[in-house]
Amino acid sequence: MPPVENALTIAQLFANAALAYGDSLAIDDAGRRISYRQLDQLRQQAARALLALNVQAGDRVAVWAPNIWEWIVAAGALQSIGAALVPLNTRMKGTEAGYILRESGTSVLFVIGEFLGTDYPRMLAAEDLPDLRRIVSLRGSGPDTLAWDDFLALAAEVPEAALQTREQGVGPHALSDLLFTSGTTGKPKGVMTQHGQNLRIVRDWSEVVGLREGDRYLIVNPFFHSFGYKAGWLAALMRGCTIVPQQVFDVQAVLECVQRERITVLPGPPTLYQSLLAHPQRGEYDLSSLRVAVTGAAAIPVEMVRRMRDELGFATIVTAYGLTEVCGFATICRPGDSPERVATTSGRAMPGVEVRCVSNTGRTQPANVPGEVLIRGYNLMLGYLNDPHASQEILDAEGWLHTGDIGVLDEDGYLRITDRLKDMFITGGFNVYPAEIEQCLLHYPGVAQAAVIGIPDERMGEVAMAFLLPAPGQVIDQVQFIAWCREQMANYKVPRRVQVLEAMPLNAAGKVTKNALRELV
Repeated sequence: MPPVENALTIAQLFANAALAYGDSLAIDDAGRRISYRQLDQLRQQAARALLALNVQAGDRVAVWAPNIWEWIVAAGALQSIGAALVPLNTRMKGTEAGYILRESGTSVLFVIGEFLGTDYPRMLAAEDLPDLRRIVSLRGSGPDTLAWDDFLALAAEVPEAALQTREQGVGPHALSDLLFTSGTTGKPKGVMTQHGQNLRIVRDWSEVVGLREGDRYLIVNPFFHSFGYKAGWLAALMRGCTIVPQQVFDVQAVLECVQRERITVLPGPPTLYQSLLAHPQRGEYDLSSLRVAVTGAAAIPVEMVRRMRDELGFATIVTAYGLTEVCGFATICRPGDSPERVATTSGRAMPGVEVRCVSNTGRTQPANVPGEVLIRGYNLMLGYLNDPHASQEILDAEGWLHTGDIGVLDEDGYLRITDRLKDMFITGGFNVYPAEIEQCLLHYPGVAQAAVIGIPDERMGEVAMAFLLPAPGQVIDQVQFIAWCREQMANYKVPRRVQVLEAMPLNAAGKVTKNALRELV
């Protein structure tokens, strides 16, 4: 086993990768080419700069930026000194980001200055952030931010020995990250996971999908998501791949990049491949370098898998299923599985992980009988930050995590997700939680009740639809309502359709019956 794969902490992964891959290209970001050796030097420099800012082991440090090389350096640096990474979704508004920064007690924030016409630091101006001491601007600079180069220069104040001492105090059981995921309660919860378990699952994942040294890995999945972070740059560093980050998903840009950069590995949501297959100029691009595709648990047509193989040239196509609560990985197809199996299942359990489906009384279901999907293994989170009650609700005494997803296991242990207990749906690769949107909609003037469901959408998989009950005597203008929603929440959460009702369908307990709303649609 190469020394890289023996790493027990993320700092060791960077250091071992520098030894193993040396002058090989680690990152190629729009012309900024960084070797493995240079990447490790940058990580150490940024880590010493964080020590100069007095960041302690156990502190939280957030990154709010698109897929750029500085993201990886900042994350590796903060994890090297025992801080926990808190990634923020670039689509969040100031109030959404502010909530997570407060909840996590983030002390230092790395942020993009301006992205897609938005001034990110300014979005936080009105937020009360008592624990936040410094904002470092990864690109660009602002009045209250420390520019990236000025930040790196702080490393000169801290001797290398101080960094070595701190690194030695970080072990495999140290907290590596806090990824916030929305639950049925509507408020995002911080999922706590450790260095060692993340590295082990990433090692197994990259082995199964067959990542190779020298692979050119186009990462379209956002770094703030466990797929883009763990199955993305962490896996790439472990196997000696070249990371080619893409900031915004744009089909034309992907086609040009695959041809120009000779991309071999291209994971993404089903919408990515559907968009590539449907592109009118696809035939004009040389996509012959493509080898590995990995996509998520959303149902995909068997025909699409065949076309990915025959028209896009992928030799390995696998589907997978995971949750933030299990380090992002639970089941995965294996290379060589039939197109039918890849399209209709999410694979079988990862090595060292158990999956079963149970009835509502907790009995294990026989093959091909639906039940709630339970997961057990070394990859389970430590729990939710500051929320032992929610942790106990999802983790039982025998060590099983209750996913809230309904699934079926076949005789060979391949999992098919059939429904979601929690009403969550997936829009273009993003998990969408109706309860979170509903809470926001109740702030709109004149809304007495709100209910949200996912409705089918050819391009995005599913999109939100809102049902509104106006307060007595109020009239809701749908155009103004949707415009308001766009200001309040990330675009993927914004309802695409709105229906105003005279009465909400309720069950005996007085709760809105979502199935009745689905029938209305």
